[in-house]
Amino acid sequence: MKIPKKTNKYCKYCKKYTPQETSIAKKKERGSLKRGSIARAKKRGRGTSFGNVGRWGSKPAISKYKRTGAKLSKKLDLRYKCTICNKITVQKQGKRTKKGELI
Repeated sequence: MKIPKKTNKYCKYCKKYTPQETSIAKKKERGSLKRGSIARAKKRGRGTSFGNVGRWGSKPAISKYKRTGAKLSKKLDLRYKCTICNKITVQKQGKRTKKGELI
């Protein structure tokens, strides 16, 4: 997907349409100790009963777990920098694409 390097977009800080520079942020993997990841591990690792089953049950958190049907593409993380106030805004929703390219 080809994205223009400069676009005219609304800047919420200047409160008007300004020329803005586009950049693609590098993707980082979500940490394993984040809230959602820990909750997911708890749910997967919980034993059949409740009560005192040690730390999340007797079996390991990912014993018989295999993710299937993973998506092939990631969403682009676009950042727009206002050329007047130099503030950066992040796009609301990314578009799925295998490769993003600034032109």
